[in-house]
Amino acid sequence: MQITNTILMIRPVAFRMNEQTAVNNYFQEDMDLANATINQRAQAEFDAFVKVLRDHGVSVIVVDDVRQDTPDSIFPNNWISFHESGTAVIYPMFAANRRLERRKDIFDILEGQGFRIDSVMDYTAAEDDGLFLEGTGSILKDRVNQKAYCALSERASEALFIEFCEDFDCFPVIFTANQTVDGKRLPIYHTNVMMAMAEDFAVICLDTIDDKKERKNVVDHLTRDGKEIIAITEAQMHHFAGNMLQVIGANEKRYMVMSSAAYHSLRPDQLSAIQAHCDILHSSLETIETCGGGSARCMMAEVFLPKA
Repeated sequence: MQITNTILMIRPVAFRMNEQTAVNNYFQEDMDLANATINQRAQAEFDAFVKVLRDHGVSVIVVDDVRQDTPDSIFPNNWISFHESGTAVIYPMFAANRRLERRKDIFDILEGQGFRIDSVMDYTAAEDDGLFLEGTGSILKDRVNQKAYCALSERASEALFIEFCEDFDCFPVIFTANQTVDGKRLPIYHTNVMMAMAEDFAVICLDTIDDKKERKNVVDHLTRDGKEIIAITEAQMHHFAGNMLQVIGANEKRYMVMSSAAYHSLRPDQLSAIQAHCDILHSSLETIETCGGGSARCMMAEVFLPKA
Protein backbone atom coordinates (compact mmCIF):
# COMPACT_ATOMS: atom_id res chain seq x y z
CA MET A 1 0.00 0.00 0.00
CA GLN A 2 1.24 3.48 -0.86
CA ILE A 3 -1.17 5.14 1.57
CA THR A 4 -2.94 4.27 4.82
CA ASN A 5 -6.13 5.06 6.73
CA THR A 6 -4.41 5.33 10.13
CA ILE A 7 -2.46 8.35 11.35
CA LEU A 8 -0.59 9.02 14.60
CA MET A 9 -0.67 12.65 15.76
CA ILE A 10 0.86 14.30 18.85
CA ARG A 11 -1.12 17.09 20.53
CA PRO A 12 1.29 19.76 21.79
CA VAL A 13 1.50 21.15 25.32
CA ALA A 14 4.31 23.69 24.77
CA PHE A 15 4.37 24.52 21.06
CA ARG A 16 6.44 27.56 20.10
CA MET A 17 9.11 28.57 17.62
CA ASN A 18 12.08 26.24 18.12
CA GLU A 19 15.31 28.23 17.97
CA GLN A 20 17.34 25.03 17.49
CA THR A 21 15.60 24.18 14.21
CA ALA A 22 15.35 27.75 12.91
CA VAL A 23 19.04 27.68 11.94
CA ASN A 24 18.21 25.70 8.78
CA ASN A 25 14.41 25.75 8.58
CA TYR A 26 13.90 28.97 6.67
CA PHE A 27 10.12 28.60 6.77
CA GLN A 28 9.98 29.44 10.47
CA GLU A 29 9.02 32.92 11.64
CA ASP A 30 8.56 34.30 15.12
CA MET A 31 5.17 35.64 16.18
CA ASP A 32 4.86 38.64 18.49
CA LEU A 33 2.82 36.64 20.97
CA ALA A 34 3.42 35.01 24.34
CA ASN A 35 4.40 31.34 24.07
CA ALA A 36 1.29 30.32 26.02
CA THR A 37 -0.90 32.09 23.45
CA ILE A 38 1.00 30.48 20.57
CA ASN A 39 0.47 27.05 22.14
CA GLN A 40 -3.25 27.69 22.67
CA ARG A 41 -3.63 28.68 19.03
CA ALA A 42 -1.67 25.64 17.89
CA GLN A 43 -3.83 23.35 20.02
CA ALA A 44 -6.99 24.85 18.51
CA GLU A 45 -5.61 24.36 14.98
CA PHE A 46 -4.56 20.81 15.86
CA ASP A 47 -7.99 19.90 17.22
CA ALA A 48 -9.80 21.36 14.22
CA PHE A 49 -7.48 19.49 11.84
CA VAL A 50 -8.05 16.18 13.64
CA LYS A 51 -11.82 16.77 13.43
CA VAL A 52 -11.63 17.29 9.65
CA LEU A 53 -9.76 14.01 9.26
CA ARG A 54 -12.06 12.03 11.54
CA ASP A 55 -15.19 13.51 9.97
CA HIS A 56 -14.07 11.93 6.69
CA GLY A 57 -13.35 8.53 8.17
CA VAL A 58 -9.58 8.75 8.67
CA SER A 59 -8.48 6.86 11.79
CA VAL A 60 -6.47 9.30 13.91
CA ILE A 61 -4.65 8.15 17.03
CA VAL A 62 -4.06 11.28 19.14
CA VAL A 63 -1.44 11.16 21.89
CA ASP A 64 -0.82 14.13 24.19
CA ASP A 65 2.70 15.43 24.56
CA VAL A 66 4.03 15.06 28.09
CA ARG A 67 6.99 17.45 28.13
CA GLN A 68 7.47 21.21 28.24
CA ASP A 69 10.79 21.20 26.36
CA THR A 70 9.65 19.62 23.07
CA PRO A 71 8.26 22.53 21.01
CA ASP A 72 8.20 20.49 17.76
CA SER A 73 6.52 17.35 19.13
CA ILE A 74 3.56 18.16 16.88
CA PHE A 75 5.71 16.81 13.98
CA PRO A 76 6.17 13.11 14.95
CA ASN A 77 6.85 11.87 11.42
CA ASN A 78 10.45 13.08 11.78
CA TRP A 79 11.44 10.69 14.57
CA ILE A 80 9.34 7.60 13.88
CA SER A 81 7.86 5.59 11.01
CA PHE A 82 5.78 2.40 11.02
CA HIS A 83 6.01 -0.20 8.26
CA GLU A 84 3.87 -3.02 6.85
CA SER A 85 6.56 -5.53 7.84
CA GLY A 86 5.82 -4.81 11.50
CA THR A 87 8.97 -2.71 11.87
CA ALA A 88 9.12 0.65 13.61
CA VAL A 89 12.03 2.92 12.68
CA ILE A 90 13.58 5.55 14.96
CA TYR A 91 15.56 8.32 13.29
CA PRO A 92 18.49 10.59 14.21
CA MET A 93 17.43 14.21 14.69
CA PHE A 94 19.41 17.39 13.96
CA ALA A 95 18.14 19.47 16.91
CA ALA A 96 19.04 18.20 20.38
CA ASN A 97 15.67 19.19 21.85
CA ARG A 98 13.86 17.25 19.12
CA ARG A 99 15.55 14.05 20.29
CA LEU A 100 13.51 14.38 23.48
CA GLU A 101 10.35 13.72 21.43
CA ARG A 102 11.19 10.02 21.13
CA ARG A 103 8.88 8.00 23.41
CA LYS A 104 8.78 4.25 23.98
CA ASP A 105 5.21 4.47 25.27
CA ILE A 106 4.06 5.21 21.71
CA PHE A 107 4.74 1.55 20.92
CA ASP A 108 2.52 0.44 23.82
CA ILE A 109 -0.22 2.81 22.70
CA LEU A 110 -0.21 1.44 19.16
CA GLU A 111 -0.14 -2.15 20.38
CA GLY A 112 -3.06 -1.25 22.62
CA GLN A 113 -4.87 -0.15 19.46
CA GLY A 114 -4.40 -3.63 18.02
CA PHE A 115 -1.27 -3.12 15.93
CA ARG A 116 1.73 -5.45 15.90
CA ILE A 117 5.32 -4.23 16.27
CA ASP A 118 7.73 -7.08 15.62
CA SER A 119 11.01 -5.17 15.53
CA VAL A 120 12.53 -1.74 16.01
CA MET A 121 15.27 -0.39 13.75
CA ASP A 122 17.19 2.41 15.45
CA TYR A 123 19.47 4.74 13.48
CA THR A 124 19.95 7.24 16.32
CA ALA A 125 23.58 6.26 17.02
CA ALA A 126 24.41 8.32 13.92
CA GLU A 127 23.77 11.45 15.98
CA ASP A 128 27.12 10.86 17.68
CA ASP A 129 28.77 11.26 14.27
CA GLY A 130 26.75 14.35 13.36
CA LEU A 131 24.67 12.47 10.79
CA PHE A 132 20.90 12.86 10.58
CA LEU A 133 17.95 11.48 8.64
CA GLU A 134 14.65 12.90 9.82
CA GLY A 135 12.11 10.24 9.00
CA THR A 136 9.46 10.83 6.37
CA GLY A 137 10.44 14.47 6.41
CA SER A 138 13.68 13.48 4.70
CA ILE A 139 12.49 10.28 2.96
CA LEU A 140 9.60 10.10 0.49
CA LYS A 141 8.86 6.45 -0.20
CA ASP A 142 7.20 5.19 -3.34
CA ARG A 143 6.22 1.97 -1.61
CA VAL A 144 4.64 0.33 -4.64
CA ASN A 145 7.68 0.84 -6.86
CA GLN A 146 10.22 0.28 -4.05
CA LYS A 147 11.89 3.66 -4.46
CA ALA A 148 12.76 6.39 -2.00
CA TYR A 149 13.35 10.06 -2.81
CA CYS A 150 15.57 12.30 -0.71
CA ALA A 151 16.64 15.94 -0.96
CA LEU A 152 20.00 16.14 0.80
CA SER A 153 20.48 18.70 3.57
CA GLU A 154 21.95 19.05 7.04
CA ARG A 155 19.02 16.91 8.17
CA ALA A 156 19.35 14.26 5.46
CA SER A 157 22.70 12.47 5.24
CA GLU A 158 23.37 10.75 1.92
CA ALA A 159 25.23 7.90 3.62
CA LEU A 160 22.39 7.29 6.09
CA PHE A 161 19.78 7.51 3.35
CA ILE A 162 21.60 4.88 1.29
CA GLU A 163 21.87 2.68 4.39
CA PHE A 164 18.11 3.05 4.90
CA CYS A 165 17.45 2.11 1.26
CA GLU A 166 19.63 -0.98 1.60
CA ASP A 167 17.85 -1.99 4.79
CA PHE A 168 14.41 -1.56 3.23
CA ASP A 169 15.28 -2.71 -0.29
CA CYS A 170 14.48 0.63 -1.93
CA PHE A 171 16.13 2.25 -4.94
CA PRO A 172 17.50 5.66 -3.87
CA VAL A 173 16.64 8.78 -5.87
CA ILE A 174 18.95 11.49 -4.53
CA PHE A 175 19.01 15.20 -5.31
CA THR A 176 19.44 18.63 -3.74
CA ALA A 177 16.51 21.04 -3.48
CA ASN A 178 17.21 24.70 -2.78
CA GLN A 179 15.28 27.79 -1.83
CA THR A 180 16.28 31.43 -2.05
CA VAL A 181 17.19 32.94 1.33
CA ASP A 182 18.55 36.49 1.39
CA GLY A 183 19.63 36.15 -2.23
CA LYS A 184 21.40 32.81 -1.70
CA ARG A 185 20.32 29.31 -2.79
CA LEU A 186 20.30 27.15 0.34
CA PRO A 187 19.13 23.55 0.85
CA ILE A 188 15.51 23.00 1.84
CA TYR A 189 15.51 21.30 5.21
CA HIS A 190 13.05 18.48 4.38
CA THR A 191 12.10 16.69 1.18
CA ASN A 192 8.42 16.63 2.12
CA VAL A 193 8.25 20.42 2.03
CA MET A 194 8.84 20.47 -1.73
CA MET A 195 7.38 17.10 -2.75
CA ALA A 196 4.39 14.87 -1.97
CA MET A 197 3.97 11.29 -3.20
CA ALA A 198 0.48 9.94 -3.86
CA GLU A 199 -0.74 6.70 -5.44
CA ASP A 200 -1.02 7.98 -9.01
CA PHE A 201 0.59 11.42 -8.92
CA ALA A 202 3.27 13.53 -7.29
CA VAL A 203 3.13 17.19 -6.31
CA ILE A 204 6.60 18.66 -6.62
CA CYS A 205 8.42 21.98 -6.84
CA LEU A 206 10.82 21.16 -9.65
CA ASP A 207 12.11 24.74 -9.63
CA THR A 208 13.96 23.96 -6.39
CA ILE A 209 16.13 21.29 -8.05
CA ASP A 210 18.74 23.58 -9.60
CA ASP A 211 20.87 20.84 -11.14
CA LYS A 212 19.30 19.98 -14.50
CA LYS A 213 20.54 16.38 -14.49
CA GLU A 214 19.14 15.77 -11.02
CA ARG A 215 15.84 17.36 -12.00
CA LYS A 216 15.62 15.21 -15.13
CA ASN A 217 16.43 12.10 -13.11
CA VAL A 218 13.59 12.79 -10.66
CA VAL A 219 11.14 13.48 -13.50
CA ASP A 220 12.24 10.34 -15.34
CA HIS A 221 11.65 8.13 -12.30
CA LEU A 222 8.21 9.60 -11.62
CA THR A 223 7.19 9.37 -15.27
CA ARG A 224 8.50 5.84 -15.69
CA ASP A 225 6.44 4.75 -12.68
CA GLY A 226 3.26 6.24 -14.11
CA LYS A 227 2.98 9.19 -11.74
CA GLU A 228 1.31 12.33 -13.07
CA ILE A 229 3.57 15.26 -12.14
CA ILE A 230 1.73 18.26 -10.73
CA ALA A 231 4.32 21.04 -10.59
CA ILE A 232 4.11 23.87 -8.08
CA THR A 233 6.09 27.10 -7.91
CA GLU A 234 8.59 28.08 -5.24
CA ALA A 235 6.15 30.74 -4.04
CA GLN A 236 3.45 28.08 -3.63
CA MET A 237 5.92 25.87 -1.80
CA HIS A 238 6.39 28.68 0.72
CA HIS A 239 2.66 28.39 1.39
CA PHE A 240 3.31 24.67 2.08
CA ALA A 241 1.72 23.48 -1.16
CA GLY A 242 4.31 20.69 -1.29
CA ASN A 243 3.57 19.52 2.25
CA MET A 244 0.61 17.24 1.55
CA LEU A 245 -0.33 13.64 2.31
CA GLN A 246 -2.78 11.30 0.61
CA VAL A 247 -4.83 9.21 3.04
CA ILE A 248 -7.71 6.74 3.00
CA GLY A 249 -11.02 7.69 4.60
CA ALA A 250 -14.41 6.06 4.97
CA ASN A 251 -15.39 3.49 2.33
CA GLU A 252 -11.81 3.44 1.00
CA LYS A 253 -12.19 6.99 -0.36
CA ARG A 254 -8.93 8.80 -1.10
CA TYR A 255 -8.17 12.31 0.12
CA MET A 256 -5.25 14.68 -0.40
CA VAL A 257 -4.70 16.48 2.90
CA MET A 258 -3.14 19.94 3.10
CA SER A 259 -3.37 23.21 4.97
CA SER A 260 -5.77 25.96 3.97
CA ALA A 261 -2.77 28.15 3.09
CA ALA A 262 -1.58 25.48 0.65
CA TYR A 263 -5.07 25.02 -0.79
CA HIS A 264 -5.60 28.73 -1.44
CA SER A 265 -2.15 29.09 -3.03
CA LEU A 266 -2.95 26.57 -5.76
CA ARG A 267 -4.28 27.58 -9.17
CA PRO A 268 -7.59 26.17 -10.45
CA ASP A 269 -5.77 23.91 -12.92
CA GLN A 270 -3.57 22.47 -10.15
CA LEU A 271 -6.57 21.86 -7.92
CA SER A 272 -8.38 20.19 -10.81
CA ALA A 273 -5.36 17.97 -11.48
CA ILE A 274 -5.38 16.76 -7.86
CA GLN A 275 -9.16 16.39 -7.78
CA ALA A 276 -9.03 14.21 -10.87
CA HIS A 277 -7.42 11.62 -8.57
CA CYS A 278 -9.05 12.32 -5.19
CA ASP A 279 -10.89 14.87 -3.10
CA ILE A 280 -9.04 17.52 -1.09
CA LEU A 281 -9.23 18.13 2.64
CA HIS A 282 -7.75 21.27 4.16
CA SER A 283 -7.67 23.02 7.50
CA SER A 284 -6.14 26.27 8.76
CA LEU A 285 -2.71 25.72 10.34
CA GLU A 286 -1.45 29.31 10.34
CA THR A 287 0.20 29.36 13.77
CA ILE A 288 1.75 25.91 13.35
CA GLU A 289 3.10 26.82 9.92
CA THR A 290 4.46 30.21 10.99
CA CYS A 291 6.24 29.18 14.18
CA GLY A 292 6.94 25.54 13.36
CA GLY A 293 7.94 25.87 9.71
CA GLY A 294 5.97 22.70 8.95
CA SER A 295 2.44 21.94 7.87
CA ALA A 296 -0.19 19.24 7.44
CA ARG A 297 2.03 16.42 6.21
CA CYS A 298 4.59 17.01 8.97
CA MET A 299 1.89 16.51 11.61
CA MET A 300 0.87 13.04 10.43
CA ALA A 301 2.90 9.91 11.11
CA GLU A 302 1.42 7.15 8.93
CA VAL A 303 0.75 3.75 10.53
CA PHE A 304 1.25 0.85 8.11
CA LEU A 305 1.71 -1.77 10.84
CA PRO A 306 -0.13 -5.10 10.55
CA LYS A 307 -2.94 -5.85 12.96
CA ALA A 308 -2.14 -8.25 15.79
